[in-house]
Amino acid sequence: MAINFVPLDKEKHKDLKVAVNTSFSFAKNTHLAAATIREFAQLAATMPLVFIEDTTSKRHHVVTMLGMEQGQNLFLTGDSWKGPHVPMNILRYPFDVRPDGDKLGVYIDENSDLISDEGQALFTEAGEASEFLDNRQKFLADLANSEMLTQRFVAKVVELDLLDPIQIRLTYQDGKQRNVTGMMSINEKKLLELPEEQVLELHKQGFLGAIYAVMMSVGQLNRLVELSNDTENPIRSMQLSAVKAEEAAPEAAPNA
Repeated sequence: MAINFVPLDKEKHKDLKVAVNTSFSFAKNTHLAAATIREFAQLAATMPLVFIEDTTSKRHHVVTMLGMEQGQNLFLTGDSWKGPHVPMNILRYPFDVRPDGDKLGVYIDENSDLISDEGQALFTEAGEASEFLDNRQKFLADLANSEMLTQRFVAKVVELDLLDPIQIRLTYQDGKQRNVTGMMSINEKKLLELPEEQVLELHKQGFLGAIYAVMMSVGQLNRLVELSNDTENPIRSMQLSAVKAEEAAPEAAPNA
């Protein structure tokens, strides 16, 4: 069923309940998930973080790679998540926080399978937010704040021209090969060549640690190779390389 996010309304949704469980089946076809700066350190210990560019808006984003192919989430076995950390943008579902007029509003996917008669009520009989919804709203506020800081981080990285396109060359057990492109990462040489005052500015903004988290996370590509062993056609080998900008056209549209 198609996702249908609508503004949460205490009249329209007064009887709505949301199931609380550890199922992530809704994310089974998600191979990229938006990542926010406040979770970089945790995510970097488990999965790769890369930059992508929206070809329409020309804006850059940080995403975490959950699979090597569209529609493939290697961190899911059935409904269960394999790994200690789940991106906040997956944990937030079936809620979202989006612009609503001149402010941010809470939205809910009315078609979500998590909406259940056995779930947690969103509103009290008096029409006030329930304790469950109150906690979710606080989580969404943290997510929104982190996303705004992430946007400033990405803008600074782009301004300093620290990004270079990367390419992953995969060889599968059946012998087939393919290139995964459309991603960028931090060029360490460019970072080391920055003037001291710019490095100090990055440090004071809290961006230097985030940069190194992204750089270190690339090693988690090996984790995706290991997880592919549970698929019908595991990855036998992987080679990561930098590519020229003109060769770095995205292979597939992001599913973030």
